[in-house]
Amino acid sequence: MTVKSTLVVLLAGAGMVLSAGCTTKNYVRKQTEPIIDKTNQLDDLTAKNTRDIRDVDTRAQQGIEGVNQKAATADQKALDARSRADQAQTLASQASTRIDALSTQVANLDSYHPVVETSVHFAFNKANLTKKAKEALDQLLAEVPNTKGYLLVVEGDTDSIGSATYNYKLSERRAESVVQYLSEKNIPAHKIYVIGLGKDKATAENRTADGRAQNRRVEVRLMSNSTSKETPTSAQSTAPNPSR
Repeated sequence: MTVKSTLVVLLAGAGMVLSAGCTTKNYVRKQTEPIIDKTNQLDDLTAKNTRDIRDVDTRAQQGIEGVNQKAATADQKALDARSRADQAQTLASQASTRIDALSTQVANLDSYHPVVETSVHFAFNKANLTKKAKEALDQLLAEVPNTKGYLLVVEGDTDSIGSATYNYKLSERRAESVVQYLSEKNIPAHKIYVIGLGKDKATAENRTADGRAQNRRVEVRLMSNSTSKETPTSAQSTAPNPSR
């Protein structure tokens, strides 16, 4: 065999080897490509499932926190409601005690005698206290510390103008103005007995402006249930306004 022939044989053999190698690689590639694609799909699905699980877990944690916050808020509201209920019960008990005390005082009102009394007057259809009215009340209140077992009787009155129903309410508003002032002067509520008489108890004729002015009043009497009786005195009275 010549050198040329030998060279041709070697080249042919190398070509066959290379051809066989390329064929094997193509085969392997074709076989593994679906596996690689499936693996990639599984990786993507796993990543997506992981994200979904994290999202669900986050929402669950947020929901749990929200429920806990609402539960805590509900507990606080329940405690606040219980506290308000206890306070209301305490106030109701105190009010009941004062009502019982006042009922006893009123039931025994005949055993009280007047110590000092005054009248405060109001403008037409008004219920606010004037400066003179407050001065008259202050003069009466000066006797309270010296009066044992005292009770303040506050009686509201009106003139005859207007309906009976309206005048009853007006007399009560006037009496309440006096009660408010007495409360500001540290007189306990159970020491005050309020009456609104409307136009039922006139002290002067309602046919004249002067008479009507005298009837627009609140009478305040400092009473005592002590055994020593004294002649009642009159505190400074406010001058009535004769207008209307």
